[in-house]
Amino acid sequence: MKRPDKAAVIAELTDRFRDSDAIYLTEYRGLTVPQVSDLRDKLGRDTFYSVAKNTLARIAAKEAGIEGLDELLKGPVAITFVKGDFVQAAKVLRDFAKTNKALVTKGGFADGTVYDAEGFTKLADLESREVLLSRMAGALKGTMAKAAFLFVALPTKAVRTIDALREKQEKAA
Repeated sequence: MKRPDKAAVIAELTDRFRDSDAIYLTEYRGLTVPQVSDLRDKLGRDTFYSVAKNTLARIAAKEAGIEGLDELLKGPVAITFVKGDFVQAAKVLRDFAKTNKALVTKGGFADGTVYDAEGFTKLADLESREVLLSRMAGALKGTMAKAAFLFVALPTKAVRTIDALREKQEKAA
């Protein structure tokens, strides 16, 4: 590859590194073209799955301000650039790797953290954003209901006590 071509590839990769919410690295050796096409379809429109030379990817990552991917960028590596819900993309890659043993997840970068293969698996095992938000909303609703009950309980108890005293005095009279 000539220098101007390399510079263009590095510039494109640098832009992708900067614009992505997460970057996942996989080893693709042994996957057929239809399998890669199927993976791209499953990942959706907000992701870009490509193969690049490791040296150029390292340079682009450093230019984008991402450190720590050098150890993962060895051997035949495909890069998944994710915009949006990166946990969902991790789940897709994990599930695809279960059915296609040729795809091996190496790790990635998300939320300012570099993940190895084990960290990637933990990330993929997280609940989706919607599920986590609904759980949080349910917990807040439950807490608010408890607080409302406590605020109403004290005056109600006072009224019952006063009513019981009144009835006791009426019976005594």
